[in-house]
Amino acid sequence: MTALAITLTVLSSLVSLIWLSRHLMILRERRTGLLLGPDSPGPPDSPPKLSVIVAAKDEAGCIESCVRTVLDQDYPNFDMTVCNDRSDDDTAEIAQRIADEDPRLRLVNITNLPDGWCGKNNAMQTGIATTDGEWICMIDADCRQVSRRTLSVAMQYARDSKADLLSVLPRLEMKTWWENVVQPVCSGVMMIWFPPEKVNDPKAPNAYANGAFILIRRSAYEAIGTHEAVKDRLNEDMHMARLIKQANLQLRVIRGEDLYVVRMYTTFMQIIRGWSRIFFGTFGTFKRLTISLAVVVTMGLLPYLAAGVGLVGWAGGAEPAWAWRMLSIAGMTAVAMQLSVIYRFYKLVNARQDLFWTYPIGCAVAIWTLIGSLTKLGGAKVVWKSTGYKAAR
Repeated sequence: MTALAITLTVLSSLVSLIWLSRHLMILRERRTGLLLGPDSPGPPDSPPKLSVIVAAKDEAGCIESCVRTVLDQDYPNFDMTVCNDRSDDDTAEIAQRIADEDPRLRLVNITNLPDGWCGKNNAMQTGIATTDGEWICMIDADCRQVSRRTLSVAMQYARDSKADLLSVLPRLEMKTWWENVVQPVCSGVMMIWFPPEKVNDPKAPNAYANGAFILIRRSAYEAIGTHEAVKDRLNEDMHMARLIKQANLQLRVIRGEDLYVVRMYTTFMQIIRGWSRIFFGTFGTFKRLTISLAVVVTMGLLPYLAAGVGLVGWAGGAEPAWAWRMLSIAGMTAVAMQLSVIYRFYKLVNARQDLFWTYPIGCAVAIWTLIGSLTKLGGAKVVWKSTGYKAAR
């Protein structure tokens, strides 16, 4: 038992040091982190033609907000295409009504899904083929622009940074308790593998993009093989980013502030299914999924286990007393370090700071979703937007 106490003490101390390093990372991000907002410069001189593409399947509840806030953008040279992907609701009717009012909007109806394709990828491929913009902007149907300048500042930044693919990260809209508890934690898991500074480093292999907003040069889109190259991928955004880097093209990711918002999921089970799909499609290997699982368990839950075991052993008179006392102190120190970092991190990502204490609960849910992703490695079908896929990873 003494060996157990010493082992947990050492592990807890290491966890505390890692959380301390996260304090330093947050401090650096606040001082030097890149951020794109409504006051950023743009649009560029001689703005290139931009074609905005939205793939929509059963999005009647949000498609109007998505379309109208894009059409309200101040960028002077763009058109928009909504690709209605076999919707069973009023998505097409809503989009067509707006198109009748504004000639910049066009509706493309898709009635079948070719073999070997994921629905969104086929919809994007079909819609983009009907456009002629020098640049292509792919936006998810559940996104809502809260600034009229999103396209302008994104295009200016893409030009200034010489990006071939630019992904502007959203502000997550989180309304329910479970959204606020789980979304920040699962988003943080992604940062284990895709820290922005490495994603933006041409020499690093890390490649990441968020499909909610991808701005890509048409020549780069064609150079990587269009959506044909990722047709069977569940997380096509991540794989397109990887192809951009492999082609020695410039990939950039930047945080957006008050440009657009997206509400990813509204119910607890949507969160579970959605993040399980994201983790499976993004990590996709036993090694990466198990490493992610081990990191979440160690960083998220080990401090509480160590503190609890140490306090019980100490209070119960276990010998030697010093070992259990040290374990309880190390565990509580790790807990305090963790929660202090999470409090600052939640402010940084516009999450509810008052729920910082729920981080271990979010970790437990993240563990559930990662385990769910592991079960899919055996070939289990992934269902998304009412379509089942046995997709490549």
